[in-house]
Amino acid sequence: MEIAHLILAHNRPGQLERLINSLNYPEADIYIHLDKKTLKGPFEHLSDRPNVFFLKKRVEIYWGAYNIVEATLNGFKEIVQSGKGYRFINLLSGQDYPLQSQQYIHHFLSQNQQTAFMNYLKFDPDWAEASARIKKYHFNNFNITGKFLLQKIVNSILPERTIPNELILVGRSQWFTIPLDCVCYIIDYWAKQKKLRNFIKLTWAPDEFIFHTILYNSEFRGKMVNNDLRYIDWSSGKVSPKTLTIDDVGALLSSGKLFARKFDMDTDEKVLDLIDEEISKREARG
Repeated sequence: MEIAHLILAHNRPGQLERLINSLNYPEADIYIHLDKKTLKGPFEHLSDRPNVFFLKKRVEIYWGAYNIVEATLNGFKEIVQSGKGYRFINLLSGQDYPLQSQQYIHHFLSQNQQTAFMNYLKFDPDWAEASARIKKYHFNNFNITGKFLLQKIVNSILPERTIPNELILVGRSQWFTIPLDCVCYIIDYWAKQKKLRNFIKLTWAPDEFIFHTILYNSEFRGKMVNNDLRYIDWSSGKVSPKTLTIDDVGALLSSGKLFARKFDMDTDEKVLDLIDEEISKREARG
């Protein structure tokens, strides 16, 4: 088995089903973390497929909180414990979609088996605005009344925080495609670093940097390529990327990327139809 796709989903069962259909391939399995706040009923039929597995351990997901890291790690562990020996783990959201055929994607990764595809910048000096994520205390992972007022008070009193182990901080996009040995290293390192675990629980959006940072500060740095294989449009300057529509088809299909995000079938489903049509044409041409 070549690829384990790990999808973090919280809504849109129809769109998730379409994504699963697009990822279907003899050498791929699909693991889904469904936000614990989401009722599983509308998604239940997807588990009837032999290569689709819902994670047993679910957590409630909140934007920018540590629990996204927890959900991802739960997925990593279940995938590794399956014993199937995947070559790659591909982390996706439920609003992602492939831009290439599965045959093309699998062939590409088979030619790059020792490469960890992650988009990252160094906090210092390239992503300086992210430094507040680790220097300040963030309580968004806790469901308590007045947490943001408490957070403000704490940050006004206590000194800036410093990440344990003198780690060089890198990160950017949380979505990546990395070899199984990198995932095993992340799991093992995380299990041994209690101070780091406690530290990260009080940071903001750690899913966008902690996995990258762990690998960058290890012997796996040489495997990392600063390319997450994804088309993501941040041109709007907002905290979330642009929702892609039919107007973006040209840029999507000429990008050379393997995947893109984010899509919303309620906003524009035609863009996905056109992507599928182009992939079919490419396959027909050989």
